[in-house]
Amino acid sequence: MAISDLQFPEGVKVHDCVSAPLMAEALAGTVAEQLREAIERQNVATLVVSGGRSPVAFFECLARQSLDWSRVVISLADERWVPIEHADSNAGLLKRHLLVGAVEQARFVSLYQTTSSQEGAAAVADDLLGQLPPIDVLVLGMGDDGHTASLFPDSPNLQQALALDSERRCWPMLAPSVPHQRLSMSRALLASARFKVLSVQGESKLSTLRTALAGDDVAQMPIRAFLHSALDIYWCH
Repeated sequence: MAISDLQFPEGVKVHDCVSAPLMAEALAGTVAEQLREAIERQNVATLVVSGGRSPVAFFECLARQSLDWSRVVISLADERWVPIEHADSNAGLLKRHLLVGAVEQARFVSLYQTTSSQEGAAAVADDLLGQLPPIDVLVLGMGDDGHTASLFPDSPNLQQALALDSERRCWPMLAPSVPHQRLSMSRALLASARFKVLSVQGESKLSTLRTALAGDDVAQMPIRAFLHSALDIYWCH
């Protein structure tokens, strides 16, 4: 199966890349250009990315892009509720692979907070995100279960986190895999991004996309909330 076999809604633009390295380069170039345009337009650009292992090559390519990083604000779509020093920390991943060299000049807004409870951490992160400039570029990933960011099917707070009229920006979520406790931007905040990208790789993700496109229950597969105009999908085998 090829991604061209899938029928996406009008306004979804698909980039079928030959290989993972070429996809990382192409995506980094597109994101950098969007950030440059935002800086020219409003003197600041805000980038929100997803963590996990898949984006490492993209992060490293993006870190080599030439732009005024001192005018860029970077945050995460979601975070594991672990210290930054922990191997599973998304913030730690960014510090190793993206917030290096010239990108160290960017302002990083972390979702992780040292608090006594996950709910407390989400509340503090929610306040911090209230100061985040409007999101110019959002890069999402997707799990085989159809989750995106840390909007997981069956998570206790999922319905509230998916509500488009919710004023809360960050929610405590539970994942089916370790570490279970997560922090996630709300659907409403993620959907407010001016330029949205979904980056996926491999046949299993095509199967997930096909299933997602065949239904409309967003709680069952939260990625459905974003599979409409305007969205750019970057995919490779």
